[in-house]
Amino acid sequence: MATNSEEYARPATPPDTSSLGEVRAAARECTACHLHKHATQTVFGEGPRQTPIMLVGEQPGDYEDVAGKPFVGPAGKIMDRALEEAGIDRKKVYVTNAVKHFKWEPRGKRRIHKKPNSREIDACRPWLEAELRLVKPKLLVCLGATAAQAIFGPTFRVTRERGKVLSSKLAPRVMATVHPSSLLRQPDEESREREYKNFVADLRVAVKAAKD
Repeated sequence: MATNSEEYARPATPPDTSSLGEVRAAARECTACHLHKHATQTVFGEGPRQTPIMLVGEQPGDYEDVAGKPFVGPAGKIMDRALEEAGIDRKKVYVTNAVKHFKWEPRGKRRIHKKPNSREIDACRPWLEAELRLVKPKLLVCLGATAAQAIFGPTFRVTRERGKVLSSKLAPRVMATVHPSSLLRQPDEESREREYKNFVADLRVAVKAAKD
């Protein structure tokens, strides 16, 4: 990854357009922060232009960085199963991340996820704002602390507000839950099953909130 001397971050400048395709194309060339130097490609959001629900996670992982699509790795597979169980068709929701480039550090031959910092999140925020402006979801679902803090600020705690339907300047209705990757980090099968059921329950709340 970048050394401190290479690190920089400034707000991205999406084009002023009503075309989601044009915004996506512009994001491919984004150099607003140093993360683009070490990522394979920009991983922009994916899904229908008009949809009641938008899901936003933290950042692409190794699988997503290679594929150029959000939530296609192990966490994405868990999310897809949970969405189906909650009665949500993945193809009918818009899925994106707060940060569009993979931040990682080497560990042997592997690339290990590294949490983006506030400057990197702020640099990428204009892309998320553009997605919200164009997709106009009835409900934004924040998956994990990074996504929720990108919307509500650094003091927001998912543990306190999980499953509640809130509002923000960026979206009329917002709900926070855990990131599906947290289910993979549970210490045993019993914990994984319990947390998975809680995650599905949150998504069912989202379905209801998006219909109201």
